[in-house]
Amino acid sequence: MIRLVTGGVRSGKSGFAERMAARLEDEVLYVATGVAGDTEMEHRVAAHRRRRPASWGLLEEPLQLPERLSGVKERVLLVDCLSTWTANRMMRLSEEEVNEDQGMFGKQMEQETDRLLSVLEKKEAILVTSEVGLGGVLPSKMGRMFQDALGSVNQRVARAAGEVWMVVSGVPWRVKG
Repeated sequence: MIRLVTGGVRSGKSGFAERMAARLEDEVLYVATGVAGDTEMEHRVAAHRRRRPASWGLLEEPLQLPERLSGVKERVLLVDCLSTWTANRMMRLSEEEVNEDQGMFGKQMEQETDRLLSVLEKKEAILVTSEVGLGGVLPSKMGRMFQDALGSVNQRVARAAGEVWMVVSGVPWRVKG
């Protein structure tokens, strides 16, 4: 079953997803999409590592989730997070591609998400994401592209998920399932 955990930045969604994975009592592969590109991000990554059980496997993959996850043996996958995965893929676009984008990036992310869901359909998968649907429309083209793409990714995953959880200020709410 696929489970989606969404919420705002620093809402407690990663910790909740980690506790959920630990309760499944199986081999867990933690799939980190974040890249420690600065000191602050290095501290975040270190905090995540300290929280996780040492027995969990780790796969760091910022871009190619469907390809990298297609052959994993672990039954439980915890992917943290889809919003960073989307941002990482977006940051590879040139300025020209951003300026000329007419929804192509969003369509590419929809295709990648469908491929990811296909890979995960026989696994226990917990996918963490950030909720972009509660804020206003961002003023920059790149910001709007990100909101549109991640909103579409989140909706696709939520439709496929057996459970959807939203974490607000550390409090998880079951939305679906």
